Parts: sequence; structure tokens; C-alpha cells
Amino acid sequence: MNLKKSLLLVFVIILFDQAIKIYVKTHFLLGEYVTVFDWFKIYFVENNGMAFGTEFGGTAGKLFLTGFRLLAIGGIFYWLFTSIKKQESNLLIIAISLIFAGAIGNIIDSVFYGRLFSDSFHHIAQFMPEDRGYAPLFQGRVVDMFYFPLFEVHIPQKFPFIGGKQFTFFEPVFNFADSAITVGVFILIIFNKKIFGTKDKEPNIKEIDKVVNDPDNAIA
Repeated sequence: MNLKKSLLLVFVIILFDQAIKIYVKTHFLLGEYVTVFDWFKIYFVENNGMAFGTEFGGTAGKLFLTGFRLLAIGGIFYWLFTSIKKQESNLLIIAISLIFAGAIGNIIDSVFYGRLFSDSFHHIAQFMPEDRGYAPLFQGRVVDMFYFPLFEVHIPQKFPFIGGKQFTFFEPVFNFADSAITVGVFILIIFNKKIFGTKDKEPNIKEIDKVVNDPDNAIA
């Protein structure tokens, strides 16, 4: 897989991710949801932190996380570029491309959405509002929308700390970029041996020719 095809894959994933986020952001109130199936909802939430709705340390943590993501994106691109240059496995290049695209998709929210949109509390967000958005650059919130409450289980009272509570699987709300990252990581894990296994050593043509033309020397 060459660099052009890899970047095309990255571009398509980012395009899908941003199209979904912008649609949800400009058509849903925060906390609003639409039931597609009993086990799948489009549920608009925003988070200040990491993937799958997890949080990270307020404003300072948000800035740290955004800065870390920017550095990580640079590292991932270098990994992608060198893997393509070394003609590594297509599976590896696809996996890195998915992770790279997902990281960019979420960093766009973190860096720019605070300026591009008004907030979504009690009203539909506006694109490019007159008051210059709900947050400064680098402090935007990541838009999530995919929610899969596959089943609920009531935890018996006898279990310490969590007894008597209702457990929903799968609880986190995520987005298309999170999905791309997850698929990329799963590819690396599942096909680890195929991707990172040692390659068979290529036969040395010069040595073969030497054996054929000078067998006595080869025996010596």
C-alpha cells in the first residue's frame, strides 16, 4: 500500500467522521437521542477528554491532552511514513492509517469546535456564531453519538460497592473516529504475528551463483 492510498483512506475516514459530527451538532440538542433499534441509539453527548466519553482533569487536563494528541499525531504519521517506505505489511499500514485518521478526527473537535460552534445547551448549535463560539481554541469538546445499550443487568445487593445498581452494556458513547482507532488497534493485536513476525530471509543471488559456478570453493 503506497502513501497516496493510505492518505486517501485517512481522508475518507476524517470526512465521514466530521460529516456525522457536524450533522449531529447542528441537528440535536445536547442529551437528545433517536432510537434506531432497541440496542442502538444516536445519542448526542460531548466530552472534554479521551475516547468513549472519559474525562481528563478539567481545563488544564484538556489542554495537556490536546497537546499530547498533537504530538501523538506527529509520531503516528512518522510511523506510517516509515512503514510505507520500508514496504511493510498492508495490514500494518491500514491499521496505522485508521489510528492516524481517528486521532485527527478527534483533534479537530478539540482544537476548532469551540470556535466554530455555539454551545448545545437547550438549543441547537449554530455554525460560526457571532459570539465566536463556546470555547477558546484547543478547548473544544469532542462530539460523540453512537450508543449501544445491548442489555441491562441488575447487580445483586450482596456485591460490595456495586450491589443494587443497574449495569448497562455497552455504556460508553463514542464516535466514528473512536471506531477507526479501535479497529486499527484490534488489527495490530489480532494479526500481531503476521504484521510483526520476522520475514523469511531472501536468498542471496550472488551466493547461489557462486555455488553453481564454483562448487569446489563453496565446499571449502
